[in-house]
Amino acid sequence: MKSLWSRPGILAGALLLLAASVPVSLAAGRKAHAVFLGAVKTVPYSKAGDPAGARADETALKLRALLVDGQVKEWTTGDSHDVTDRSFVVRRVLKINDALPGDKQGHWVWQRGPWLLVDRTTGLISALKLPDYDPGVSQVSWFRDYAAYCGDTASGKSRYAVVAQIAVRKPVLARKLAAFNAGNDPGSACAPVEWQREPLRVIFHPAQKDAVSFDIVPGSTALVEDSGDDETTAPPSKTN
Repeated sequence: MKSLWSRPGILAGALLLLAASVPVSLAAGRKAHAVFLGAVKTVPYSKAGDPAGARADETALKLRALLVDGQVKEWTTGDSHDVTDRSFVVRRVLKINDALPGDKQGHWVWQRGPWLLVDRTTGLISALKLPDYDPGVSQVSWFRDYAAYCGDTASGKSRYAVVAQIAVRKPVLARKLAAFNAGNDPGSACAPVEWQREPLRVIFHPAQKDAVSFDIVPGSTALVEDSGDDETTAPPSKTN
């Protein structure tokens, strides 16, 4: 007697049934994440407690919680920017322990920090390490996956016009604007950068200097979005 599995029709049907069930089981195993920014809240703030403060007369800072599946993962400030339909960037805020040794009571201050890349689908949060980024100077202007800002070198002796692209190691643009004395130069020495689409151009406005513009050769978005990572926090990027 022949086995039922030896009949072509029954075997083919079983294989089709097995193949159809695989995507369903995989989909069932994936966890859907809820990622969003919470309501704005205001906290006491001073430039004295935050070298990255934008204004000397600032006394309050507006924060929003970054929540993943209902849990607060980070605190953020300022507007977010959608890079793609599922990824966005937003600036992190750090709560720093400012207590001196021997202080009996804790003393905490808020400081503006680096930028974060957030994936709404996977819940993955990655810290962006932008070249020559200085929290006290760099006011980032986003376009697509490009970040344009004034940056300071590690020596603090030169200021550069920088255009960085997410997930690309080297900056798209790094041009020296001027030599300066970091001790005397105000933190707001560069006004926000402007973008133009056609042709793709970026315009910098250094303080007390004429505006300077650079044409950018457009390229494909370098950001690669993963599809099945359940981790909600990633280590800082190792890009330079």
